[in-house]
Amino acid sequence: MDRTVNDIRVSIETTIPDAEIEGFHLLYETAFAPLRTVAVARQVLHPAEFREELADPRIQKHVARTAQGKPVGLTTLTRHLETVPWISPEYFAMRFPQHAERNAIYYAGFTLVDPSARQGAAFHVMIESVVRILAVERAAVGWDICAYNNSRFSFADALRTAVGEQANVEIAVEDSQTYYAARFIEGGAD
Repeated sequence: MDRTVNDIRVSIETTIPDAEIEGFHLLYETAFAPLRTVAVARQVLHPAEFREELADPRIQKHVARTAQGKPVGLTTLTRHLETVPWISPEYFAMRFPQHAERNAIYYAGFTLVDPSARQGAAFHVMIESVVRILAVERAAVGWDICAYNNSRFSFADALRTAVGEQANVEIAVEDSQTYYAARFIEGGAD
């Protein structure tokens, strides 16, 4: 189901053609590379992982393109939680048993928007595309946002607002993990 808003068209694709993956990877690197040095948990997929995700038909790709066909955004969404190595599918099944029975639990892997399009409609149109699917299925969906993106860019608030404008939804923090570091300074260990 394609949708066009302000010259941005979003399509839901099951796979990205090999010829386009490198272009998407460049877009991904532009959006995510800065997280390598500001987040403890690895936020950036390795090139092979990225390629595998874009080729996996179990993962929906909500692709935003300009009127000229240039990709400017990408959101991944899957109900096949085993494709997301950093989460526990068992947690979601236990937390949302009725949704699990209906196979209506999803995970949003990542959302990225080309820096040149960040002030435009791409983010909102992709989120709208995802929300339409989730609302129709009365689904449960999980996602994660690193602390840096929350504190620096208020991503959680922006997403809560974007989703709340489109559907009647309850959003709650499900879990958090705090990372620690120790630096030994006595006895010449530094």
